[in-house]
Parts: sequence; structure tokens; C-alpha cells
Amino acid sequence: MQQDPLELTKKLIACESVTPSDAGSLKIFADLLTRYGFICEEINRGNTKNLWAKYGSGSPVFLFAGHVDVVPPGADGWKFPPFEPTEDEGFLYGRGTQDMKTSDACFAAAACEFVSKHPQFKGTIAMLFTSDEDCLLYKDGTKYALEVLAEREAAPDFCIVGEPSCFKQLGDTIKNGRRGSLNGKLTVRGIQGHVAYPEKVKNPIHSAAPLLAELSQTVWDEGLPPFPATSFQISNIHAGTGAVNVVPGECIITFNIRYNPKHTAASLEKQIEDMCRKHDLDFKIEWQESASPFFSEKPYFRNELARAVQDVTGIKPEFSTSGGTSDGRFIRQWCPQVVEFGPVNDRIHKVNERIPTKDIACLSKIYFRILERIFLSEHDGN
Repeated sequence: MQQDPLELTKKLIACESVTPSDAGSLKIFADLLTRYGFICEEINRGNTKNLWAKYGSGSPVFLFAGHVDVVPPGADGWKFPPFEPTEDEGFLYGRGTQDMKTSDACFAAAACEFVSKHPQFKGTIAMLFTSDEDCLLYKDGTKYALEVLAEREAAPDFCIVGEPSCFKQLGDTIKNGRRGSLNGKLTVRGIQGHVAYPEKVKNPIHSAAPLLAELSQTVWDEGLPPFPATSFQISNIHAGTGAVNVVPGECIITFNIRYNPKHTAASLEKQIEDMCRKHDLDFKIEWQESASPFFSEKPYFRNELARAVQDVTGIKPEFSTSGGTSDGRFIRQWCPQVVEFGPVNDRIHKVNERIPTKDIACLSKIYFRILERIFLSEHDGN
């Protein structure tokens, strides 16, 4: 008895699970996994649903983590309705095909096949799905579920987060870490007044300009292998009353820093605040650290996954720490060996998100193969 990962992906795409809604997708998983002998329970808080599923006992403990929520479809221009999964010219179209309902379906299908073929395997297979990953709040999703689980469950030895990790073709990239992410909202205060009387005003835009030039030109570091260099990007500047003849009273700048382990959020905050003082600004900054950097130092698991990828595709994947944030940053605090592996990511969050249909069966085979390598091979886990 096998579960078709393509058909399961289609069922999930049809769930209009715009974050933080699961739109019934977690029930699809609970019903499926229960039939195969998994013990399932919901760990919910607020508007967020989380599903924990477990089969077996003892070690090693293998965890698959995913999210069923998606970003809104966005602008018009979809070739097919975004929540009506459609096959066309070798692709499956739909919101979530890359990020990341396909991974969810493929791992569930692989796990079901594995336990049906090897019901007496030694160890534990677990899955954690959340409906709160693409939401900026994220406090009720994986982060909360792990707080509950850590009090009563054995820590996983290995974890795959099914984020879309590949660049050009399925199998070319495994993410074995991520940079940290720090958001800042800088308010520079001035004195509002008529533009014709510059001696009576203090223009906060003019005051902020030298600082912004320095921030944008700063070389924060040269990278910390395997991490790329820290980067600073301004995402928005807002000032003005709407009238062309009024100097505004304040200028608000929002920015983001993606940083490697050479820095901490606290050290970056201090550095930028010192720069503001150097420019003699009347300012305040509101900080939000949305992710700390993480890296899976031990090579065993990532190398086993690389071998599984090569077994199925013939491709030798590269390891990377590039890209945005994921729930791996929370899982890494509980599980020592976390990697991300999933589909190609060229159309995530875009109109006409799609995946090559052939990649779906292939991805499920890779997940099945890593289960074989972990549970049916001799290893020491290091």
C-alpha cells in the first residue's frame, strides 16, 4: 500500500491555507498518517494549528518538519487559479507547490511507504507540521510546539526541514545552516516647518542621509565560511506630510540585516546605535530579531542525505547557508543535526508558482532513501 505523493500534493494545494490558516490540510495528514499507524495529536494555540505525528519508539529519532501555510496569491496573472492544482506541460501549478506543500506530501508518502515495508524498524519517525511559518508572528507555530514537545519527547537525532533548497534542479543544494535576521525601525526626529524658512526647521531626511550612506557602504565582514558576508538592506523610507512646502518632523527608516555568526543581534544593535550617535541624530530604534544564525556542525547527517540524493538523482549536492530564514532556527535548539532539503526555489512566493511534475516522485524517493540510510544501515550518528 503506497500513497501517491502527486495526488497528496494536489489535495494540499486545494486547501486555501493562507497563513496562519491550515484550511483543513492538517486533517488530511492526520487521517492519512493514522491509517499507517502513526499517533497524531494537535498542539494548537491562538489561530495556529500544529500537528505532531509519531511512529515507533527509541532511537534514532528522525524528524521531518514542514509548514502547510502559504503566502497570499498576490497579483493577477496566474495561468491557473492558485488553489486549483493544475498539470500543464510537465508542471504542477498552484500556491505552495514549491513552498512547501510538495515537500510535506513527499515526506508523508515516503514515511508511510517506509513503515508499511519495515514495520519493525528500530527507532522513531516523527513529523511536525505547522500553519504558522509564513506569518511574521510565528510565535504559535513550530516555536510553541517545540516548547511543548521538549517537555515530554526525546530530542530528535536528525531533522529535515522540507524548505525549497535547490537552485536549478532537484538535488543540487542542501541547506545546512542559515544566517540570522535582524530588523530595525529607525525614527529620526527633526523640526517641522515651512520649507521657505530653513533657519526655523531641522530636516530629519537631511540629517539621516549621511548615516544611510554610511550604513549602505559599510563592509560588515568578509563572510565566515560556510556563511556569506553579512548584508544590510533598507526596505522602506517614510517621511513627509503630503505637502510639498512642509519639512517633515520625522523620518522613519526600516531595514534588515542578514548576519553570520561573526555577529550577534546585540553587537549589531550597538554598532548601529553608535553610528547614529556619531552623526548627532535625535533618534530611536525599535529592534526585532527574527532569527539567530544556526549551523549543523556534525557532518554525518548532511553527508547521508547527500548520498541519498545522489543515489536517486545521480547529482552530488552542494551545501549552502544562503537564503532567508526557516523554522530550522527553532529546531536547531532541540535537535543537533538539522538540514533543509526540498524542491527548486525559483518561483517561491511568485505568481504561477509551479514544480516539474517529475520532481514530485523523485523527491519522495529521496526522502524514502534517507530513511533507509538512517534506519537500515549501521551508523554511529556522528
